[in-house]
Formats: sequence, structure tokens, C-alpha cells
Amino acid sequence: MGQVIAFWVFAVAIIGAALGVVLLKNVFRAAVLLVACFFGVAGIFILLSADFLAAMQILIYIGAISILVILAIMLTREVAFGSPSNKFQIPAFIIAALFCTGVIWAILNTQWQISSVAPGATTTSGLGVKLFSKDGFILPVEILPTVLLATILGAIVLVKDRKK
Repeated sequence: MGQVIAFWVFAVAIIGAALGVVLLKNVFRAAVLLVACFFGVAGIFILLSADFLAAMQILIYIGAISILVILAIMLTREVAFGSPSNKFQIPAFIIAALFCTGVIWAILNTQWQISSVAPGATTTSGLGVKLFSKDGFILPVEILPTVLLATILGAIVLVKDRKK
């Protein structure tokens, strides 16, 4: 019963934060609500006993992506408020409503197979061995921080005041 209540608390928090991201005009506050949405998703992962995914959600999305978004917002001038013209508001609402209708239809018309056996041996240690082994994915793990650093430095160079 406690897990059901926790799920609904996280679900309502995620939906509220997501609506705030979409509806707020202040871009910085929307980015902060995006961080709250990421925390809610990490909470759902914890409820599903997917501790590794929860940790990655916190490290990657909250620790890297949201910080990068907030840094980009803070380095950009005159972006305190979003686009003043909302000429795409009605078409965007129609597309979002059609998408949600399609997702709900697919969920309700799918025969979901429930298995009592956990999927293959995907433990955290096994994933770590696979990630950092010779045949694994060590190169993308090494390249990604370099790309993020180059992005941050490029943003700083672009918005730096040039004194002449």
C-alpha cells in the first residue's frame, strides 16, 4: 500500500512539474521544474527497484543535463521570458492531444505479458564490467565529458562581452 501511495505522489509531482515546464513563461523557473521532474522519475525508478537507473537519472540528467541547461539560460541575455509570440500554441496543443490519444490507445489495446522471472543477468556489476571492458563502451564514456566541456566553453566565448 505504501508503494502505491508513493507512486501516486511521484506521478502527480512529475505531471505537475512537467505542466509547469510547459506553461511557465520564466525559462529559469521552468528549468528548475524540469529538475524536479527528473527527481520524480528517479523516485519512480527507486520504486521499481531499478537502483542503477535511479542513480544514472540523478547523475546524468540532474547532475549534467539540467546543470548545462541552467548554465545556458544564465549565459544567454534577454531570455528571462520565453517567446513573446505564441503563434504555435494551438497547433502544438492539437499535436500533443493527438499524441496522447495515440499513446493511451496503444496502452489500452496492447496485450501485456507479465513475467514472474526477472530479465537476464543485468546487475550493476555486470553492466560496469561490460561498460569498461576492452570490447565495451569506454570510448563514448571518455568522449562525452570532452564534448560537454567544449559546449560550456563555447557558450562562455559566445556570450562574453567584448571590450574595445
